[in-house]
Amino acid sequence: MVQVLVVAELLDRALRKTTLSAITFARQLNESKGGVFDVLVIGEGAEAVAHLATRYGARKVFWAEIPGGYVAERYAPTVAQLVQSQGHNVVVATASTYGKDLLPRVAARFGAGVASDIAGFSVESDGSIVYRRPMYAGNIYGYCTIDTPIHVVSVRQTEFEAAAEVGSESPIEAVEVIQDEVARRVEYVSLEAQKRERPELAEAEIVVSGGRALKSAENFKRLLEPLADVLGAAIGASRAACDAGYAPNDLQVGQTGKVVAPKLYIAIGISGAIQHLAGMKGSKVIVAINTNKDAPIAAVADYFLVADLFKAVPELTEELKRLKSAQA
Repeated sequence: MVQVLVVAELLDRALRKTTLSAITFARQLNESKGGVFDVLVIGEGAEAVAHLATRYGARKVFWAEIPGGYVAERYAPTVAQLVQSQGHNVVVATASTYGKDLLPRVAARFGAGVASDIAGFSVESDGSIVYRRPMYAGNIYGYCTIDTPIHVVSVRQTEFEAAAEVGSESPIEAVEVIQDEVARRVEYVSLEAQKRERPELAEAEIVVSGGRALKSAENFKRLLEPLADVLGAAIGASRAACDAGYAPNDLQVGQTGKVVAPKLYIAIGISGAIQHLAGMKGSKVIVAINTNKDAPIAAVADYFLVADLFKAVPELTEELKRLKSAQA
């Protein structure tokens, strides 16, 4: 029987949607091997957020209030202490920046094996768990097992659907915050973050992305923002567009940027280099607009429009506005 601990991710005193993918993994593992899962909400505002986390079927929701911003060295001791006290043998979070930063530090405290950024798993006849993870920009998959008593796992958000709420609520319990010598030597200073009114790129249901073919930052804004506004979409960019200064780096979609899997992904002026495809080919519906009918993105696009983006995008935006007005 497995006992899974899901480490929740908070942002601005709210539960991030990324956590729901980790809960889905925990549920699937419990179904495959039998067992239970708990959730740990840790950080500033943890007690209030813990009540939101009770809706997803956990055996228990633990919370630990740590004031100030996130610092892995301050979180890891508390996570590790809870794992030891409750007997968890699998620790999981989503493979976001948060999960990739925190979980290795937790694993180091046990000498535990880590399976990072997994896209799936299977349970063998002997009960061992085989983790599947993408490699080489998602072109092949590697398989690994962990032979330590505790498994530490980060899951790719795009491969595990967000968990739905269940009909009951889990009990809540506060846990002691552990401050070891390393934690005392680290000080949180400040966070500089860009605030946007649009949906978060990694969590949006619709993403409009632009590439180098837009030719300038002015065109990127002039053409993509009206289309994103009418669709209620997040805006993304290829690495080439970011490197050229058309868009900030935090909007980059791809192997070295953010991995997204929205219901609709619109790629405008993006040729589809393998690094970009690795970050978006899991999208449910892909629409591409490009003058080159042989562009690599055509191989993954559900709809491919061979057209001049400077003409096609404004026309598409206006037609969507007209349809939206007619439905109002």
